[in-house]
Amino acid sequence: MKVYIAAPYTNGDTIQNVRRVIDFADSLASCGLVPFIPHLTHFWHFVHPHDIEFWYKYDLEWLRNCDVLIRLSGESKGADAEVELAKTLGIPVVYSFDGDPNIA
Repeated sequence: MKVYIAAPYTNGDTIQNVRRVIDFADSLASCGLVPFIPHLTHFWHFVHPHDIEFWYKYDLEWLRNCDVLIRLSGESKGADAEVELAKTLGIPVVYSFDGDPNIA
């Protein structure tokens, strides 16, 4: 199951936000899920910067291919927009993960 992780990126410490999502993705992967981490474009941006609209479009295109979206806590307009798109597309949205790989 492909899991999109929606969480704050720029609100607060960006590096800590990236770390948090990577750590969470690792726990998903250990359960046999396939996480998509939009925050990893953070590193791509250092090498080849793009405007924010490029990154939003890129992330939302990947979201369309996921089976479920997990929304981690924290204020984020971007993550909230990802949740809204997921709902529009009929992709289940969950707000917690208890280790059960049947999250959708």
